[in-house]
Amino acid sequence: MKLDRFVQGNRDALALVRVPTEEEEQNRAIHRQREQLVKTRKVLEAQGRSLMVNHGMEPVQQWWKRRAFAQLSVPEWMKELLSQSQPILLLLEEKIHALTVQLQAVADPKQPRGFGALTSVVIDREVGNWHRFSNRRCVGSYTGLCPGEYSSGKTRLQSCVTKHGNPRLRAALVEAAWRLVRFQPDYRAVKKWRHLLAKGALAYARKPSSQ
Repeated sequence: MKLDRFVQGNRDALALVRVPTEEEEQNRAIHRQREQLVKTRKVLEAQGRSLMVNHGMEPVQQWWKRRAFAQLSVPEWMKELLSQSQPILLLLEEKIHALTVQLQAVADPKQPRGFGALTSVVIDREVGNWHRFSNRRCVGSYTGLCPGEYSSGKTRLQSCVTKHGNPRLRAALVEAAWRLVRFQPDYRAVKKWRHLLAKGALAYARKPSSQ
């Protein structure tokens, strides 16, 4: 039924999904591969810390780094177990660094203060084509950074962001926003919303309002 209405001219009956070009997908694959490597590194590192905690020892952050591993004060059997993961972690760190340098090299050299070269590349490549959006509502819908709506009659209630859309782009935009707060505290938008930003994670809570 919805497809029939769409064909007859009702463009709101279905939501159109844009298919990225082959070049856009290739560009995305680089930072997404880096993201997967970072996740794998965190898992292996956490397994090593968990092994220490389970045997009553103080966990060592980044225990797999060469200097930290050489000074690791654990039983020999435990160090032997950890040595199975340490070379993998060192190799992962090397690959992550190489991809980071590769991504930062293609960033626009004229970046706003504190924006971050890597963050800017991730945002640009996840969007793909900036001309795809016809208005700000399209941007909010794609990023999932628009508030949820629970309204009835004269009562209007907006909740936290919907988190629909592209999660990688949303994470990069949130990171960019907090960098703006840190490195450009005198920016007009930061000053305007400082009273909410100061609340941190509780800033999303809002009371229903009547119109």
